[in-house]
Amino acid sequence: MKLLSRTEEFLLLAILALGEDAYGIPIRKHLYELTGKKYSIGAVYVPLERLEARGLLSSYETEPTPERGGRSKRCYQVSAKGISALEEIWQLNKTIWKSFPAAQTMAYS
Repeated sequence: MKLLSRTEEFLLLAILALGEDAYGIPIRKHLYELTGKKYSIGAVYVPLERLEARGLLSSYETEPTPERGGRSKRCYQVSAKGISALEEIWQLNKTIWKSFPAAQTMAYS
């Protein structure tokens, strides 16, 4: 399987954490809260489109809402293939970190 970029990994994890609230603005806010980095709209939506094209997530539109001026939201869900990609990157990270000398004293299990 093709490895995930760090941004793709963070996006999939954010979508999992947000559940039914996983759409653009909350995803960006969650990423900022976790990383302290302000992600531009393009830095979120371009990889979301790429992840969806690869089958790692799916999206759907909600009913239009009055608070959004009658617009709907595009919500995202991580697919089984996306979960597998996250598990694969987790295992790879564990393997790589085990070779780092200071990792012997770190709680990375």
